[in-house]
Amino acid sequence: MNVDYAVVIPTVGRDSLRVVLDAVERGDGPPPREIIVVDDRRDPGPLPPTRWARVLRTGGRGPAAARNAGWRATCCEWVAFLDDDVVPAHDWKLRLADDLEPLGLDVGASQARIIVPLPEDRRPTDWERGTAGLAHARWITADMAYRRAALVHVGGFDERFPRAYREDAELALRVQAYGYRIVTGDRVTTHPVREAGFFASLRQQRGNADDALVRRLLGPEWRERIGGAPGRLPRHAVTTASGALSVLCGLLGLRKAALAFGGLWAASTARFAFERIAPGPRTPDEVAKMVVTSIAIPPAACAHRLRGELRHRSVPVAGRQRRRVVLVADALDRLRTRIDPRASARVVGAVRR
Repeated sequence: MNVDYAVVIPTVGRDSLRVVLDAVERGDGPPPREIIVVDDRRDPGPLPPTRWARVLRTGGRGPAAARNAGWRATCCEWVAFLDDDVVPAHDWKLRLADDLEPLGLDVGASQARIIVPLPEDRRPTDWERGTAGLAHARWITADMAYRRAALVHVGGFDERFPRAYREDAELALRVQAYGYRIVTGDRVTTHPVREAGFFASLRQQRGNADDALVRRLLGPEWRERIGGAPGRLPRHAVTTASGALSVLCGLLGLRKAALAFGGLWAASTARFAFERIAPGPRTPDEVAKMVVTSIAIPPAACAHRLRGELRHRSVPVAGRQRRRVVLVADALDRLRTRIDPRASARVVGAVRR
């Protein structure tokens, strides 16, 4: 097999990096021309011993910046991105080569099949179910090989995304818009469920700030374009507003209004908590976690989304400018009978372009 590829592994120093390096360095299959580990910690610490990997440091700028630093430091035809918390098979290199070798120049990326093992003796927790969604996510870079030319053509990952959230789907859409296809290979990579603390789901709400950027880059139909499930933000906004109005009315002495808004807040919060508790193991610890975080998540989600909208307010919303151009062009079309047709045609053509 003659596949020219490099492996880029962004890391925040997880112990699981040792497992990834072991598969890439010692596993079966044609070796990569280069292995690059990108340490993205603000305060870099020790890394597992490695035989061939080159280490770059990006100072905590986020996985998008780390991946960009990695692929830009290579000159191979293909760049295979691996997260530092996956478990590649021992023959991962062989399977990767099998996936990449037959691909034509029209293919810009090859995605692995992701498996998330869940407990067999009980129902999965809310955190485990969330991680299991990675098995069906489109274009995630937990194990994704990009043709370097495709990355060069579109400029790589958008570094305005500071987290491992949405940046991979946004890149994939740009690559496809450039004319490349993205295919799913036959290689299989395992993504274990990481340990998570009591407030892990609350910390995840920071991703709502990134959703504001995605909406501006991809337009109002961005969820349909990336294959995402409908979001809960509208419901969270209702819950948060009803809670705030209940408190405000109480301070103003409007007892009936306070009770009405308080009842709406309680019903919305109870529904949210039930939806998260019902499919889970329903242990006392899990129930307590779901109740507490279900109270805190709605206002946190709204606050992060507002922060994102303010931060990215200078980014034009995709599709809005195009709609304005079409309206102007249509108006000029209607004026054709009143002005010189040849001049009108030239103006309309220029506007549409």
